[in-house]
Amino acid sequence: MRVLLIDDHPLILAALQTVIQGLGEDVQVLGADSAAQARDTLKARQDFDLVLLDLNLGDASGFDVLEEFRSQYPALPVVVISASDRASDVIRAIDQGAMGFIPKRTSNDVLAQALKLVMSGGIYVPPMSLGSDSAPEPEPVAVAESAAPGNSRLHQVQALASQAGYQTTAGLESLQLTPRQTDVLALLLQGKPNKIIARELGVSVETIKDHVAAVLKALGVSSRTQAVLAVGQMVQRQPNAAFTTFR
Repeated sequence: MRVLLIDDHPLILAALQTVIQGLGEDVQVLGADSAAQARDTLKARQDFDLVLLDLNLGDASGFDVLEEFRSQYPALPVVVISASDRASDVIRAIDQGAMGFIPKRTSNDVLAQALKLVMSGGIYVPPMSLGSDSAPEPEPVAVAESAAPGNSRLHQVQALASQAGYQTTAGLESLQLTPRQTDVLALLLQGKPNKIIARELGVSVETIKDHVAAVLKALGVSSRTQAVLAVGQMVQRQPNAAFTTFR
């Protein structure tokens, strides 16, 4: 795995490079200390598997760089890694196409889990209070990719929680989603648009719109981004639990 790490603080850049390279023998990390250097690096080589982007860059807004890279390199996952853990920053980053948001206060073990999750196609979000700019202290929570076929996604969530010893499934059960709505939620969490969801489930776009509206209402949110974050919060019932939801 080849990673481009963008951070304008030399000490943090060096420390993160060391941590990420320690994730495996096949991990290679190239650092860039500015948006300009990152742009030149991506133009020069197209073999990166992941970009880690700090929001606070000296020569550009991290959000602007995120939007630029998602537009120019849509197949390249970008994960924000920031000293900020404000809910508003997390929501904005996911809205702009980030595949994850990792606060710099995150432990090395959770950082490793988050990166593996993103590389498997999942979306990583830290714990936070929706509607608040303050974040709690528990270990971050992951919202991940679908598991083996043949089992309902909600059943997989429940099974994983049971195996881990967590009592975290009541939140999902309490939504009382139909099996079809559960499928729609799973695909919605993957960032898929209504047309793609309709195609995968073999129904009309109008039907999917109705299902999406019902799912958002059940979650008590008004957007897809908030849905991703809300599901993440549902697996934080135990204060010190890190949890992965298979969707």
